[in-house]
Amino acid sequence: MTTASADPCLLIIWHSRTGASAAMAEAAAAGAGAAALLVSASDTLPEMLLAADGYIFCCPENLGSMSGLMKEMFDRAYYPVLGQIEGRPYATLIAAGSDGEGATRQIDRIATGWRLRRVVEPCIVNLAAQIPEAITAPKIVPDESLDQCHDIGAAMAEGLRLGLF
Repeated sequence: MTTASADPCLLIIWHSRTGASAAMAEAAAAGAGAAALLVSASDTLPEMLLAADGYIFCCPENLGSMSGLMKEMFDRAYYPVLGQIEGRPYATLIAAGSDGEGATRQIDRIATGWRLRRVVEPCIVNLAAQIPEAITAPKIVPDESLDQCHDIGAAMAEGLRLGLF
C-alpha cells in the first residue's frame, strides 16, 4: 500500500472519433474532480505518465483492436517509462460496437509489461454499431454508462487519495 496523497494525479488518456470515448473520459474526469488530468492520446507525453499516480485509458474499439491513436500513444511512451511506473493502478473505459474485448486485451498486455495493477474491472460500453453508417455516426452514450464512468473516476481518485493503491 502506498502513502496517502492529498493531491493525487489521475491521468485520463483518451481518444475518440465519434464522441463516445470523449464523453466517457469526461465523465470519469468529472468523477475524479481535482485529481483528474484529462489528456488526449495524441497530446500525452511520457513525462505525464511518469508524474501521474494512476491511469484511466479510454478509447474506442476499432476493428477488434484499440484505436490507432491510442496504440500510437503507447508506442511513443512504452520504453521511456518502462521500469519506472510499476505497481500504479489503472482502469479501462472502452466504447465498442460489439464486445470490446480486443481493445481491453491489448491495453492489458501493455499494462502487464509496465507492471501496472488493474484496480477496476473493464468498463465496456456496447453501442451496437454494426453497419458503416452507424459505426461512423456521432454517438450518444447512455446516462447509466456515463454514471459508471463517473463512478470509476471517483473511486480511482479516492483510492489514490487514501493510499489504497
